[in-house]
Amino acid sequence: MRVGLVLGAGGVVGASWLIGALEALESETGWRAENAEVIVGTSAGSVIGTLAAVGIPASYISAYASGRSLDGLDPPPGLELDVDELAEREAGDSYRVALALPPIGPGSWRMALSTLRNPRRHPPAAVLCGWLPRGVVSTDPIKRIVDRFVAADWPAHSNLWIVGCDYVSGRRTVFGRAGAPSAAIRDAVAASCAIPAFYHPVRINGRRYVDGGICSVSNADLLCDHGLDAVVILNPMSSYARAGGGPAQRIADAMRGSAGRRLGHEVRKLREQGTEVLVLQPTADDLAVMGANLMARGRRVEVMEQALRSTARALHELRGRAPKLPRSRRKGGVARRSAQSLRKAA
Repeated sequence: MRVGLVLGAGGVVGASWLIGALEALESETGWRAENAEVIVGTSAGSVIGTLAAVGIPASYISAYASGRSLDGLDPPPGLELDVDELAEREAGDSYRVALALPPIGPGSWRMALSTLRNPRRHPPAAVLCGWLPRGVVSTDPIKRIVDRFVAADWPAHSNLWIVGCDYVSGRRTVFGRAGAPSAAIRDAVAASCAIPAFYHPVRINGRRYVDGGICSVSNADLLCDHGLDAVVILNPMSSYARAGGGPAQRIADAMRGSAGRRLGHEVRKLREQGTEVLVLQPTADDLAVMGANLMARGRRVEVMEQALRSTARALHELRGRAPKLPRSRRKGGVARRSAQSLRKAA
């Protein structure tokens, strides 16, 4: 069975949701993300997708990211953690200003004018983002995460696709796909995560790139015409639920609604080709924990635990109606947490 995996955008909070949801998916189905025929990662999803592509189970990513004890978890081959790093994991990396001139005016005049000439050929976010000031926060901490887990310039996985956006043309760039610009995985992931007006753009082969979520927070349509039997989509920035509350939450709800409509269009295209699709996205309980600020590092652990519970519950409710994923043969003996105990605590 040929299965594609889509991991969507969502900032720090979205990455935390993805970790918990992916851990539940692996625990409940026995299917491992590394066995996906194609992995499409956008922004936060590019980080998690890269770690999955090199064979790191979601349970290990979760323990590592939340600062839990790694006792009983066999580290992936070649990974060594020092004492200082273990002590700092729960706090997460702090944001650092990139060494660049202060942003004055639009971050990319060429992108702003290019998208303005043909606005219907670009998503609304791409039309807007060229006019926003250039971000100043360094993507070096993101690159260090990739360096810690990936020794090669690109993972051995045959189809890991990392989605970025060209900061001149506003067009989608899919690093890792045949015909795409060559890039080291650390740079491709950093570019995919480079939120305009927040992160500094990433330069690859003389061109600047920013967050692939500008084009689509999911980019599931990339898997059309690939003869896949099933596609699993984990998308932290869309939801059937609404958080409600103050102005920030209402803006977040509007963004999720827009992302959901785009995702719905992508899913329809896949299903029209006979591909089974499983979509997992935040529930109302998840949204209450996630909040409106996608870059809130202090919510990471709580969001991971909530996503693990809610996704495990959703998979149980969908049993018999969702694609039956093939169980993967375990590699490396890395232990899994039981999602069942966390479901009972919910």
